[in-house]
Amino acid sequence: MKAVVFHSIGDIRLEEVPDPKIEEPTDAIVRLTTSAICGTDLHFIRGTFSGMQPGTILGHEGVGIIEELGVDVRNLSVGDRVVIPSTIACGYCSYCRAGYYAQCDNANPNGKTAGTAFFGGPPAAGSFHGLQAEKARIPFANVGLVKLPPQVSDEQAILLSDIFPTGYFGAELAEIEDGDTVAVFGCGPVGQFAIASAKLMGAGRIFAVDREPSRLEMARTQGAEVINFDEEHPVETIQRLTGGIGVDRAIDAVGVDAVTAHEGPAAEEAAQNKEQFDEQQSQVAPETNPQGENWIPGDAPSQALMWALEALCKAGTLSIIGVYPPEMQSFPIGKAMNKNLTIKMGNCHHRKYIPMLVDMVKAGEIDPAGILTQIVPMTNVIDAYKAFDTRQPGWVKVELKPEASQKGA
Repeated sequence: MKAVVFHSIGDIRLEEVPDPKIEEPTDAIVRLTTSAICGTDLHFIRGTFSGMQPGTILGHEGVGIIEELGVDVRNLSVGDRVVIPSTIACGYCSYCRAGYYAQCDNANPNGKTAGTAFFGGPPAAGSFHGLQAEKARIPFANVGLVKLPPQVSDEQAILLSDIFPTGYFGAELAEIEDGDTVAVFGCGPVGQFAIASAKLMGAGRIFAVDREPSRLEMARTQGAEVINFDEEHPVETIQRLTGGIGVDRAIDAVGVDAVTAHEGPAAEEAAQNKEQFDEQQSQVAPETNPQGENWIPGDAPSQALMWALEALCKAGTLSIIGVYPPEMQSFPIGKAMNKNLTIKMGNCHHRKYIPMLVDMVKAGEIDPAGILTQIVPMTNVIDAYKAFDTRQPGWVKVELKPEASQKGA
């Protein structure tokens, strides 16, 4: 079968790999009809999340048809159409039973304290092959697959595999209540769903901070008040627009590949922090392999965090759902402590939210497919990666169609 394979930082390839096989009685084999490219994949290729093993199939978002089931998967049938949660969970440990699926005791083969297991990640995340392929092995399939109703299309469902649940999780962590003023830093796919989720939770005002015009326009279409940080200082603007108070809740939907202002009022401050940002970048990305405009790490790993803290009112809440690797050790703890902030963060418990979101989409309460901007055949995946990596205008979320699904195999 064909799959997108990581070889080294700056080197991914579409190539033939062996078909997956059932390895445990709780496994399933799914033929992928849809996958997607995520910003987390870019962290591995840029080198800002190190440790990836050559030969790993990338991708952690998928929708498909069950082709084979292990003998202990008793709630699904061959032929079922399913969405695959990005993080892997057993469903029976104390953490899963409490809804903390991303901290499952059993999914990560590195042990109970190893942390989140997910598809297409490094050995620390379990070395599970990913979903940018024609087929995939799904561990703990009775929990790790959610059956889809016919009213939910593949284009809607692929957004329920990771980014919609993650955006909803981020809004929930932020403790958004009716009337709250919220700032979302980063208007990529997760940021867009954080905005949508904040609206669902009753936010009164939502500020959306980014520099890419097409992403800001998508946020504006959702009703957010947009701020381009290359044109105005985001913290100063938020303070002015909130009467000097700041926002009640802030969501960091950017993570380690944050970039700082290269022009405008915020650029001078960025120049003053350059030494600090350079040191952070050397911590999180000791090895890089930029190729022209591609695979360039963000130049300010803690920028989104700093702006979010400064934009918050006293006693506000900060939600961090942007990805940061274990090597990231810089955090403005003094500012947070002296403002009495509440800080919540972590990897999304996808399996907790997906059934609810499937029901919402089925009922017509929300259509997530509006975030989807490109549908690309797997044969063009490398070019799609390069366009998404450089944030080309209009490239917000990219769906991939495996070759087998196009043939109807």
